[in-house]
Amino acid sequence: MSPRVGLDQQTIIQTAIRLADEHGLSGVTLAAVAKACDVRTPSLYNHIRGLEALRTELSVLGMQALYRQMSQAAEDLHQDEAIHAVSRAYLAFARAQPGLYEASLEAPRMDHPELLAISRRLVDFMCNLMTPYALDEDASLHAVRGLRSLLHGFTSLEQQGGFKLPLDLDVTLTRLIDTFLAGIYKMQG
Repeated sequence: MSPRVGLDQQTIIQTAIRLADEHGLSGVTLAAVAKACDVRTPSLYNHIRGLEALRTELSVLGMQALYRQMSQAAEDLHQDEAIHAVSRAYLAFARAQPGLYEASLEAPRMDHPELLAISRRLVDFMCNLMTPYALDEDASLHAVRGLRSLLHGFTSLEQQGGFKLPLDLDVTLTRLIDTFLAGIYKMQG
C-alpha cells in the first residue's frame, strides 16, 4: 500500500498536537488522528510506528518547546528574576499548549535517547538556575524538584478550574514563587 499524497509524519504529528491541546493526551488515539487527517487508521503506519511512538514524539516535542520557552525567558536574567521569568514561561506554555504540556510530563524512557537527552537538558537548565544560590548538589536537586512540583501543581489546579476566587492568578504565582525563594535562602544558611 502506498502512502497517501499529502499525508506525512509532520502532518500526523501536528494533528496529534492539535488533538492533545483540544482534548488532552488521552484524546490522541490513532483512530482520532486518522479521522482528523481524513484517512483510514492503517494509512498512518506508513509514517509512524504506532500510538506509543507518536506519544513519545509528542513528549520529546513538548519537552523541547518547554525548554525553549523557559530558557528564552531566563536569558540575561539572574537569580530571583530568572526564577520568576522561568515560572511565568512554564505557566504560559501550559496555558498555550495544554496537551503538549501534558505530553512533556512523561518520565523519560531509558530506551529512548532523544527523550533522555531533552529530559537531562531540562534538569541541567533548572539546576543551573539554582547555581547563584550556592546550594550543594543535593539541595539544588531538591530545589529543582520543589520548583517543578510548585509549577506543575499550580498549572494542574488552574487547568482543572481549581481557582474560583476572583484574584489575579499571576499575582498568586508571583507570591508563590517569592515564598519558594524565601525557602531557598533559608536553605543557604
